[in-house]
Amino acid sequence: MGRDQMGGFLADWYLWTKALHVVSVISWMAGLFYLPRLYVYHVEGLKKQGVVAGSEMDQLFQHQERLLLRAIMNPAMIATWVLGLALVLTPGIVVWSEVWVWVKAVSVVAMTVFHMWLAARRKAFLAGENLLLGRQYRMMNEVPTVFMLLIVFAVILKF
Repeated sequence: MGRDQMGGFLADWYLWTKALHVVSVISWMAGLFYLPRLYVYHVEGLKKQGVVAGSEMDQLFQHQERLLLRAIMNPAMIATWVLGLALVLTPGIVVWSEVWVWVKAVSVVAMTVFHMWLAARRKAFLAGENLLLGRQYRMMNEVPTVFMLLIVFAVILKF
């Protein structure tokens, strides 16, 4: 498929791509909001129960965290990126001289880094090496909100 054909295909499928992009973003954001909260429950639940790493409760939390990350968040992040790049490549959609495009791009990259940080925290739990407290995870739970606000306002207001 040539460049002109690809542009025509993307233009024809623009509304479907946009709709699927929004669905994947919502799914990804749901995971980004919930996983840090799950880590809070994990840390504080173990502490409250006086339970150690490797216990039945620890294994239950690890199972939930793994499923959320692998079954929902990772596929949703990949779909968000693929569909977002398809939108960027659709002729006439993005004007690279506008600031909002760059605000969104930087925010999406930062959100991806945060996603990877959360995945690394899961591995720390798995190894019994989590060093963060529930309070710290509560604060990290606000990070996706900041990125969401930046992205939504940038895209809607086109500043």
